[in-house]
Amino acid sequence: MDDVAALRRFNRAYTQRIGVLDDSYLGTGRPLGPSRFLFEIGTQTWGVLGLRRRLGLDSGYVSRMLRQLESEGLAVVEADPNDGRQRTVRLTPAGRREWRRLDQRAERLAQRLVAPLSDRQRDELDTALATAERLIRAATTQFDAVDPRSADARWAMDQYFAELDRRFSDGFDPTGVYDTDAAALRAPTGAFVVLRSDHETLGCGGVQRVDDATSEIKRMWIRADWRGAGLGRRLLEHLERVAREHGRSRVVLDTNGSLTEAISMYGRMGYQTIERYNDNPYAQHWFAKDL
Repeated sequence: MDDVAALRRFNRAYTQRIGVLDDSYLGTGRPLGPSRFLFEIGTQTWGVLGLRRRLGLDSGYVSRMLRQLESEGLAVVEADPNDGRQRTVRLTPAGRREWRRLDQRAERLAQRLVAPLSDRQRDELDTALATAERLIRAATTQFDAVDPRSADARWAMDQYFAELDRRFSDGFDPTGVYDTDAAALRAPTGAFVVLRSDHETLGCGGVQRVDDATSEIKRMWIRADWRGAGLGRRLLEHLERVAREHGRSRVVLDTNGSLTEAISMYGRMGYQTIERYNDNPYAQHWFAKDL
């Protein structure tokens, strides 16, 4: 595919020019892996698990990186004071000095790379790189099943309900909804997922049982600044797969008339208009799709 070939060409050109293949990345005396790990720790204290999830690395690799940074006197790994089962990592004073040196050298390299470009070319590059980053992050977004009572789920639904309250002509009252969802959107008959990219939550959605043949798709939401990147379609497809895994052959959903972009997407995704099937006071349109 042409887009795959273009991405591979860019990767080869870019990694060569920033020194990824060098044993001493940016002249620091260590390769890119530990250098990037040190940079991501930065000036704050991280939970090791959270850092591993942010970077998408397996535990064995993270342990090796931490041991290397500890052996160089650049990082300290210790028990989390709030949860003895977890570990935290922070940079030592020497590590923070090394972090500043790495940051400065990366900044100088970036400046050298764009120095020959005109102002117009720099603007084009800025736009192209921002678009590339957004699309790559969208393509690699993770769908993580979580307990609907978890902090991540509650945060996402809070954002979703706040948007509904702004957009619905009569507002939206979430009273009692959290308790209902906590019961309906849990395994084994239901599911709740959050979309994550790096350390950010970009959206959420759920599936709940209606009957032995039917699941209902609920609480679909994509963060406003990430709409238009295809995440709504991917989320809906993921929730349909979850319904199939639960043994359902049909899905239904409802929506409010003010959510015009959602209504358009459902039509494109093969959903058909049906009669009201529930007593949701905010629903004005009802859809179904055979899986």
